[in-house]
Amino acid sequence: MNLMHRTWFKVLIVAILVSVLILLVSQIDFIFEPLWAYIGAVAAPLIGAGILYYVTRPVMYFFERYKIPRLLAILLVYVLLTLVGFIITQFIAPIAQQQFSRLIENIPKMVDGVQEFIESWQNNQTILPAQITEGINTQSIMNNIEKYSQNVTTAVINVVSYMVSFVVAIVLIPFFLFFMLKDGERLVPFIRQYLNNRVGDSFVKLSASVDHTLRSFIQGQLLVSFCVGILLLIGYLIIDLPYALTLSLFAMLTNIIPFIGPFLAVIPAMLVALFENPIMAVYVAIIMLIAQQIEGNLISPNIMGKALSIHPLTIITLILAAGSIAGFLGLLFVIPVYAVFKTITNHLYHEWLASKEKQYTTHDRT
Repeated sequence: MNLMHRTWFKVLIVAILVSVLILLVSQIDFIFEPLWAYIGAVAAPLIGAGILYYVTRPVMYFFERYKIPRLLAILLVYVLLTLVGFIITQFIAPIAQQQFSRLIENIPKMVDGVQEFIESWQNNQTILPAQITEGINTQSIMNNIEKYSQNVTTAVINVVSYMVSFVVAIVLIPFFLFFMLKDGERLVPFIRQYLNNRVGDSFVKLSASVDHTLRSFIQGQLLVSFCVGILLLIGYLIIDLPYALTLSLFAMLTNIIPFIGPFLAVIPAMLVALFENPIMAVYVAIIMLIAQQIEGNLISPNIMGKALSIHPLTIITLILAAGSIAGFLGLLFVIPVYAVFKTITNHLYHEWLASKEKQYTTHDRT
């Protein structure tokens, strides 16, 4: 058989050409600087509007089912968003801000409590050998706590800087969202008209698959995070945990990060519970376990189903890599980006299989 007709040889040629293209682009990257600057300027409002688009599109469809014109349905969506924003700013944000301020004020007392506990334990314990006791150095532990606090402060500053950039871009989000809701369904037919029948039909199927993947992830992840936050808030209020609203809101936000979000969510609640009463830390662990069991066995399967079907080991690997490369934003977006990439790859693979099967069928007939 001719070497050019071998599949592995074609794949090798494509890989070489892609590598050469990447090398050439890296050598002339200065040409693309205006393009990257433009993408960076519109990325935040475009992503924010895209998330809101998948959140509010079902609401718009709900209004349209009752024969409400689309423009009026979009206006009603904006009214609902404004109402939600008003409720948050007037009733939830002030309480959360007060609890957060009290938590920040009590951090020095908590650190002093840790130091006193360690010193008391060192002076009164008789179980461990002296070598181990001497190895547990209070000053070293406090230095580690201080270092951890500095790292947390740096992370908070980075998050705040991202939030400031987002607030600057948030002015554009309503405009992006309006045109997405109004004309979003016209994009695929618009591109379809410039493609031939076979490629056009494949593009329509691919667009529907990508849309389904993004819709499942965004709507599902936000709704799951909201449910987990409500469950934790109820549990924290039952055990009378201080700063219950702030801690549950923190858990709601971190739960957006797949897999590691729940582990991050429980850390501040456990620390606050330990300083309040050690037995309360056990209650917090039980509440988190119950909430995660309800989420994993009841909420997520019914909301997200198996639309993404990503193996947990793959999620861990992606999050570790994205966190080290792109930081906090990498943690947020690596899973949906991978899910979209996986959807595109699966679609192209099945299209390739279909074309090969068609070739074999045609060959057999001839």
